[in-house]
Amino acid sequence: MAGCPAMMTQAGVFAAGAGRTDTKIRWKNWKASSLERETGATFSTSSSAEELELELEYIKEKDVNKGQFGYLVSENGWQVRRMVEKEEEMRMVTQVQAQAFHEPVLFFNDLFFQFFQAEVFSGLLYRLRNSPSDRYACLVAESASNAHAPEQGWKIAGVVDVTVLRDEDVLQHLPAGVNEYLYVSGIAVLSNFRRRKVATTLLKGCEILSLRWGYKYLVLRAYEDDLGARKLYTNAGYEMVSGDPPWTTTWIGRKRRVLMIKRSAKHT
Repeated sequence: MAGCPAMMTQAGVFAAGAGRTDTKIRWKNWKASSLERETGATFSTSSSAEELELELEYIKEKDVNKGQFGYLVSENGWQVRRMVEKEEEMRMVTQVQAQAFHEPVLFFNDLFFQFFQAEVFSGLLYRLRNSPSDRYACLVAESASNAHAPEQGWKIAGVVDVTVLRDEDVLQHLPAGVNEYLYVSGIAVLSNFRRRKVATTLLKGCEILSLRWGYKYLVLRAYEDDLGARKLYTNAGYEMVSGDPPWTTTWIGRKRRVLMIKRSAKHT
């Protein structure tokens, strides 16, 4: 992800009236540069509120129904579907992931959390803009009944990202002839709803999506010392096949991760 962008305001960044013509011109120019980026140049995640607002308008202009479908799975009191590409829901997803992955600091924690949340939002925009609808999806879990209804107005209890990848370090662990797989990442559940099978249902949604997209293998990574997460993935059918090399962990002080792979049920 890029550096932390400024938080966007609900009112947007453009003035009304006389500024509208200039806004349209800038919007057209930005769209033209976006097409150039999508056809070859490297895209750098926006670092200003104005560019983030333009990216939101770009997403709103897209056909939001393209690649969308109903619930992938309904189990354990939860339903999993694809995220709707609307700002309100995107910010809700961002909040869930930011709360799950933010590491508190001793001073100015609230400020750092806002920066981190802005960066998570920027990363979500980047993935939506630069990924075809059949190669990236953000899945969300919501209550299937009032019995599990999220407190405090929350509609979304958990989220997960799924992306089609072809990393050679992973492909070496897959059968010959397999050149792509579905990578599962960013799985996050609000603290109020942990240990309620939200993550289990999200993983099932990922597997259903892999079948719809025609991919036989799902791949994810977990920290070696996170026994709870590893148990969750093992129970979902993932098997550990390798770990990070020592020179990427011990020597630089980073936590070691393990690579886990699952063959989708239809292909077992």
